[in-house]
Amino acid sequence: MRIGVISDTHGDLRSWQDALAGPFQGAGLIIHAGDILYHGPKNPMVAGYQPPALAEAINASPAPVIFARGNCDSAVDQLVIDYPIQAPYAFVQAEGIRVLLNHGDELTPPEMQQQAKRHRAQIFVFGHTHTPVLEKDNDVVLFNPGSPALPKSPNPTVGLIDTQTRAVLLVNLANGAVIQQVEF
Repeated sequence: MRIGVISDTHGDLRSWQDALAGPFQGAGLIIHAGDILYHGPKNPMVAGYQPPALAEAINASPAPVIFARGNCDSAVDQLVIDYPIQAPYAFVQAEGIRVLLNHGDELTPPEMQQQAKRHRAQIFVFGHTHTPVLEKDNDVVLFNPGSPALPKSPNPTVGLIDTQTRAVLLVNLANGAVIQQVEF
């Protein structure tokens, strides 16, 4: 199974649509590390800022979506998104792979490692910084897919977890190229 990994969409409908039409095509599950609809007071409003339309697109997703609550997400977001927005953690187990999900705004990398070990997760997914991170340390993959809407790296990015090859991939959303890959 392929699992789409995304974070920090901040109301950008186009980035969600691009992910579904590109890297997430055929994914059996999508996990989102938070900051779903609201752009936040410190962020610029993206050209594709359409929170109501993004909520509708998420609700119509061809694959189920698992969310962790981000620091820009509020209780009213749950009124328009059909899937539960879990806080502060979401846990996914699929085809023998255990993934712990948190927005990452209140944890350090050592704390993420500790939480992953506590839950026997092979992968800890987080967001918040809008900067991709993909590294394996002590048998735990720390993965921040960056942001498809407001990237702080040269390109908008998302991720994939491939349960067959047991690999985590960081993907350039603009051209579909794999930027980095780590096996677990």
